[in-house]
Amino acid sequence: MVDFSLTDTEREVRDWVRTFVKKEIMPLEPEVLRRERRNEPGLTHDELKSLQLKAKESGFWGVQTPEEYGGMNLSAVMSALLEVELGRSFVQFRFGGYADNILYDANEEQKKRYLEPTIAGDRISCFAITEPGAGSDAKNIRTAARREGDEWVINGEKTFITGGNEADFTMVFAVTDKEKGADGGVTCFLVDRDQGWRSEYIDTMGEWGPASLIFEDVRVPHSAILGEEGKGFELAMRWIGRGRYMLPARALGACERLVEMAIDQANNRVTFGEPIANRQAIQWMLADSAVEIEALRWLVLNAAWQIDQGMDSRHAQSMAKLYGGVKANEIVDRVLQIHGGMGYTRELPIERWYRELRLLRIYEGTDEIQRRTIARNLLKRHVSISGTLG
Repeated sequence: MVDFSLTDTEREVRDWVRTFVKKEIMPLEPEVLRRERRNEPGLTHDELKSLQLKAKESGFWGVQTPEEYGGMNLSAVMSALLEVELGRSFVQFRFGGYADNILYDANEEQKKRYLEPTIAGDRISCFAITEPGAGSDAKNIRTAARREGDEWVINGEKTFITGGNEADFTMVFAVTDKEKGADGGVTCFLVDRDQGWRSEYIDTMGEWGPASLIFEDVRVPHSAILGEEGKGFELAMRWIGRGRYMLPARALGACERLVEMAIDQANNRVTFGEPIANRQAIQWMLADSAVEIEALRWLVLNAAWQIDQGMDSRHAQSMAKLYGGVKANEIVDRVLQIHGGMGYTRELPIERWYRELRLLRIYEGTDEIQRRTIARNLLKRHVSISGTLG
């Protein structure tokens, strides 16, 4: 017998987050939209921190952070369920007490300087591997670090770096051995902003504000290496693959909220004497969206479940990421269509979600990269078309 129900604990935790989103986050949406229309940040750093501390009062801190660092250490499935709830609002809230997974590879001195302050919310990091000529092809990075005595001198440019404008330190990946390249010649360095790198804001079609990071003869000590010299590419791939299921999980929450808005619009909007809910065209949009949401839900939860079972979840995560990106964009387009001209205005959050969800098909592995991965796994017989049931 297959049991798809949530445990009492899972339901209780999920429901707390759902209530928190409704009471604390959704009421902020009108003001966030007004600020964004003025090209201001939707939430200030202080406002985000205040919300995080409010959540912390109820024990929600470091959702996936190990308990030894004061976190909740929730399962992948539980983390996915929470991400769905957070996705039901476009306000960019995230629980505090989080640090990038590869920071746990830091030595004891580095943990005190970077990991622990990041978990506490006193420091902000960013992950810097993408370059103007090295996006999907991460092995093509050109940023280089040359050794001079007990120092490394870093030169190069990174681009589309999330959090790069706010970060006070970065995990930057640079070539330290051109002959070996990605096969043992890339190293990760922990570099404070005050050591000389600078960031430049990149304006995008969405509210996501990435940065270019510029390194011009930035000097760091040999002790700045995270992990081992030459092992940086392995760290980078571990960071990228840390949880692709979380991206479509958040999109799933957005799609649920959007379709709820579409249902209300369909029932309330009257044309030619009757609600547009009576039109077959509208009914089919809603029906297709509901089916796709349910399919995405199980793709996401299956990927997370595999992680909790200790299985290799990368194939399942690629499927969830690909399907989530494509279908979320189709769903938000239908919802905008159902709302007509009002959906196209900036008075409603639909066009904002429209722009935001488009990014899901690009970052942390484009649709094309996911398709390549899925096809390659099938062709090389790494996975079966029968899936986890065999």
